[in-house]
Amino acid sequence: MTSDLHGRTQRLELSDQNLRDFEAVVLDSTPEGIVVNRSAFYPGGGGQPADHGVLLWQGVETRIVGVRKGDDLYLIPAEDDPVPPVGTVVRAAVADERRSALMRTHSGLHVLCGVVFRDYGCLVTGGNMEPMTARMDFNLPEVPAGFKEAVEAACNAEIVADRRIDVRVLPREEAFAIPDIIRTATNLVPPEVQEVRIVDINGLDTQADGGTHVASTKQIGRVKVTKVESKGRGFRRLRIAIAD
Repeated sequence: MTSDLHGRTQRLELSDQNLRDFEAVVLDSTPEGIVVNRSAFYPGGGGQPADHGVLLWQGVETRIVGVRKGDDLYLIPAEDDPVPPVGTVVRAAVADERRSALMRTHSGLHVLCGVVFRDYGCLVTGGNMEPMTARMDFNLPEVPAGFKEAVEAACNAEIVADRRIDVRVLPREEAFAIPDIIRTATNLVPPEVQEVRIVDINGLDTQADGGTHVASTKQIGRVKVTKVESKGRGFRRLRIAIAD
């Protein structure tokens, strides 16, 4: 979860979430996936989709339409695009608009999580996102009157407060000593993970998380709670949209 290596690839985005272009060397290359020695493409996980972008090499462009995790980290080329040979030095660029939108959305979900946990004591049971839209599920037995409006107002108050969002890595024992560090109903951090990446919205929400985030809540924009749905007895789904 927190190592900056996945197979043979150094994951640059874990230490620099604003990095969008970088150079790398191709270690393996097929139409099914390209392995490079270093990458800033987020591979997906925790509900956040993988990045898109391009590889530029020898006057050729290879579009990257996804990332697959396996024994290595595989950048997925667009169908029929040429792939660079092993040993090629490539210039890579992460699609900025998509990544930036996903960072805003992911941080918006953490604000939502923090507000609902603080104000209603509810844990997360699931979630997913696309750029500027997302859902999060909670173990909320009853929906209080005015819940949707109250949650939206509280989220936007936290955004306006411009709370700093810090990312750090802690030893597992130290991380799990933080109260309420796991905000999901089930602990999703595997036992073999000995270093845990922590995302901290100062004064609101601290939790284990592997995704990419903006630097402060004000950069999120505005959260709109578009719908509250029942997903079975005691479970509610909140759908949100992110706006400027």
